[in-house]
Order: sequence, then structure tokens, then C-alpha cells
Amino acid sequence: MVIFRPVDVPVDIDRDAARRAAAEELSDPRYREARPGFLEQIGQWLSEQLEKLLNSLSSDVPGGIFGVVLIVVLLVVLVVVIRLRTGKIAGSARADRLVFGGQRKSAADYRRSAAEAAAAGRFDDAVRDRFRAVVRALEERALLDTRSGRTADEAAAEAGLLLPNVADQLRQGARLFDDVHYGGRAGTEAAYQALTELDERCRRERPVAVAAP
Repeated sequence: MVIFRPVDVPVDIDRDAARRAAAEELSDPRYREARPGFLEQIGQWLSEQLEKLLNSLSSDVPGGIFGVVLIVVLLVVLVVVIRLRTGKIAGSARADRLVFGGQRKSAADYRRSAAEAAAAGRFDDAVRDRFRAVVRALEERALLDTRSGRTADEAAAEAGLLLPNVADQLRQGARLFDDVHYGGRAGTEAAYQALTELDERCRRERPVAVAAP
């Protein structure tokens, strides 16, 4: 007796039918739940693109991938340095170095304050106010224009053009002021005396003519 068993017969379907069958299958909720989220897909794509970029660069840069990483680090450092020199941090640091941080007093008032501070042993204040007396006296003589946003180095450089005989002493005086005012160094009696002598010399010096640029 011959028994016939059913066998699997391949079914030949056309392309449109296959596409519809695949769409119906993929519409099953199980597939949607298994797919990664949108942000995850974006992150994965970015990771793949970065890997491709690094691989392409590593073949052209000496040192391979290590060279690429080193270049990236150097670029980051460069951006930070530029930011420090030109951004808000730089502006804040420069503001701390200004000769006059608030309302100006007369040169005589600064000299008096400096002398009182020196007599009391407060040479930090004595150094600051004596240098301010130097700059304020130059402003009162119209050798420097009156403006608040001037650092000690800028004041020394501008005044040194008109008073070349004391240009070096002006730069040294600016350094003493900066060391105490924002450098954290303690003022000394010797520094105060040096600024007192600078003040007296500047008062005696006559300006020279400077050609206009």
C-alpha cells in the first residue's frame, strides 16, 4: 500500500506580493519595540562617522591614531588659550591690573595716603598709592590723557615717550605696582622709596616733543 505524504512545495510569488508580505511582517509591534530609539540611532551614526574620519586621518598623519588624538588635544588647548587671552577671563584679568579701579583722587592725596600707609608699615598700600600718585601727576600735567582703563604698563609706556630720561624707571615702577597689586607680592620699604624717587624725578622732568604718527 502506497501512502502519499504532503511535501513542502515552493511557492513562487511575484515581487509586489513579496514586498507586501514583508511590509506586513515588519509592521508587527515586536519589530517596532526592538528598533533603537531616534536619539540612539543618531548617536550610533555619529559614532560611525567619527570612526571613519579618524581612520581616514590616521593613514595620513604621522603616528597614526595617536597623532590624530594629539592634534585634537593641541587644537583644544589652542582654543582655550585664545579664549583666555581675548574672552571674558582675559577682560577680568586686565581689569584687576588697572591703575585706577574707582574714583580718582588728586596726586597730592595719593602721596598723602602713601606716606600714611608707609608710616604705619602697610607697604602694600604705600606702593600702590605712590605709583598712582605718579600716574595722576602726569595726568594733571596733561602728559597722559585721563582715562580709567589704563594698566600700569600702558601708563609707563605712554609716559616714557614724553619723558625718555625716566622711561626705564617708569617701567620698573609699573612692575613694582603690578607685583603688589595683582601679583600677590608683599610691598617693601625699598619699593616705596623707589617709587617716591620716581615721582620726584617725573615732577622735575620736562617732556620732549613726539612726532605725530
